[in-house]
Amino acid sequence: MNNVFVYVELENGAVADVSLELLTKGRELADRLGVKLEAVAMGENIAGIEKELAKYGADTVWVADDKIFSPFRTLPHTSVLCGLIEAEKPQIVLFGATPVGRDFAPRVSSALHSGLTADCTQLEIGDHKDAKTGKEYKDLLYQIRPAFGGNIIATIVNPDHRPQMATVREGVMRKAEAAKPAAGEVKQIAWRDYVKDTDLLVKIIDRQIEERKINIKGASVIVAGGYGMGSKENFKLVHELADVLGAEVGASRAAVDAGFTEHARQVGQTGVTVRPKLYIACGISGQIQHTAGMDQSSMIISINTDPDAPINKIADYAITGDVNEVIPKMIKYYKQNSK
Repeated sequence: MNNVFVYVELENGAVADVSLELLTKGRELADRLGVKLEAVAMGENIAGIEKELAKYGADTVWVADDKIFSPFRTLPHTSVLCGLIEAEKPQIVLFGATPVGRDFAPRVSSALHSGLTADCTQLEIGDHKDAKTGKEYKDLLYQIRPAFGGNIIATIVNPDHRPQMATVREGVMRKAEAAKPAAGEVKQIAWRDYVKDTDLLVKIIDRQIEERKINIKGASVIVAGGYGMGSKENFKLVHELADVLGAEVGASRAAVDAGFTEHARQVGQTGVTVRPKLYIACGISGQIQHTAGMDQSSMIISINTDPDAPINKIADYAITGDVNEVIPKMIKYYKQNSK
């Protein structure tokens, strides 16, 4: 009762990175509240999954292991999780903001009349006082996310309904094993009590899955270009620098909208969230829509003609200059000094 739940998403039998990130954050929230962290996993042939989840702090692992849960189908998953939540009454439930999570979490939230905050970038525990009634609430989940096109950061609370539910985008939270592995006690979900015949009417006949041709999420070095590159032709300089450094190429939304590069390279609130060791921002102003997806980079270097550009506030090193002059020099001197 009153524990923290994390829905564990499985990809071809492996735990998705976003679920491990949520377990890391969930462990932090559970410790702050003095409650247990519980993981919920549904799939086929997932015996032993508790060993990995325990490393990330899961005290309890709820398991539903049957062929009806793989591949993912919305209705049986929804019925099982709703039934488990009603039985166990967690105070917080977290999902990854993946295609699965964005389908699954709203259905669970709607069925439970609980409310849901999507695409959170931060989760914290804190108190809240209702300005109208003066009523005070202790230890609520602060669900923090950009709003109004990223122009403000909103802190959303759900004082009166449980569970408090949120989805979090992949890469936003840190993924780290717990200092001390948790128990990872396995509990079987009595899923047959929850799944109805009508939940199984939709059957998956075939699946066509293609590997992403561009995957910047796990890159350790990213060179990203913005609208300040000026043109699609000039954007080739970003690719040249990335090739020299052995890096991936990223882009701001403005650069993608201008047709400089493809959407798969877009970093930010409406693109990919990344946490590389080095992020080089070329001609990117640094609006919050972009920085929300890269501000956790270990080191940030910005190249911009404007010394007061917002990106410089979070950059470790700021180079003031024209990208079309600075980038060729970076390429030249890197080659000279890396022989």
